Amino acid sequence: MDPVIEIEGLCKDFRVGFWRRRTRVLHDLNLTVHRGEIFGYLGPNGAGKTTTLKLLTGLILPTTGSARLLGQDVTLVAAKQQIGFLPETPYFYDYLTGREFLDLCGRLFRLPTGVRRDRIARLLHLTALEEAADRQLRKYSKGMLQRLGLAQALINDPSLVILDEPMSGLDPLGRKAMRDIILDLKAEGRTIFFSSHILPDVEVLCDRVGILVGGRLRGVGRLDEILKARTESVELILNRVSSDLAIVLRDLSQAPLLYQPDGVLVRLPDQERADQALRAAVEAGARVVGVAPQRLTLEDHFLREVEGNTP
Repeated sequence: MDPVIEIEGLCKDFRVGFWRRRTRVLHDLNLTVHRGEIFGYLGPNGAGKTTTLKLLTGLILPTTGSARLLGQDVTLVAAKQQIGFLPETPYFYDYLTGREFLDLCGRLFRLPTGVRRDRIARLLHLTALEEAADRQLRKYSKGMLQRLGLAQALINDPSLVILDEPMSGLDPLGRKAMRDIILDLKAEGRTIFFSSHILPDVEVLCDRVGILVGGRLRGVGRLDEILKARTESVELILNRVSSDLAIVLRDLSQAPLLYQPDGVLVRLPDQERADQALRAAVEAGARVVGVAPQRLTLEDHFLREVEGNTP
């Protein structure tokens, strides 16, 4: 597969405090992101996500290691010309209109007038800002500003789009709009690398994820591979449960049985015990109303990685 982001042995130190002691915030980061995929970069606050994105965009330099974008070192202007970047807290000149702001961004990339005009029109349509295009930015909502920030990240028609917490502060409608735009970008063949702590959005959008904990990368992989066939527990609903069977089921579930209108709910901690409970139920003449495996979610996986690697 064609690599778009290649990170090898990346480390970053900062000097902090009165004595300017050296503190390492990224430890030996190795990662490859392939063309056309959406990669979710996850981690708790302070894990080093924004630092990584600043290194990838050349805003800061690594202490050791290297990063390449589209085959070129991130420090080269040629590499930066092929990426779009939306920071977590973008700054806008609020006295400009949306159209004027995008025109300014296009001028910074030295785009010809005709190219700027056509691209601005397309991006305003993509981000549903056509009606607000000639309104001053001080009158934009948070969601509108976030979409405008994404539009500026696309003004140079980049192959790689890097987004730092693009859903941050958005209401459900704003998050849905941002998700739709990101999926449209993937459909155009672009590569999207974004950090986020909003796990339901990541689960909907991403092909692969990586979890950063304490500056170290954990659990990189495809979402379907991480989550497939990982049964957290199994719920059974049974009718005609005798007192003897109830004792067996309690022993297997190690929890109280829940008596509901549609039957007795039994929660088993794993598939093996669920199979034993089903056999016991059938042998005792109980009726099986339902079997529901409880699958591992991205949130479950994220919390395990974070809690399992927190000092």
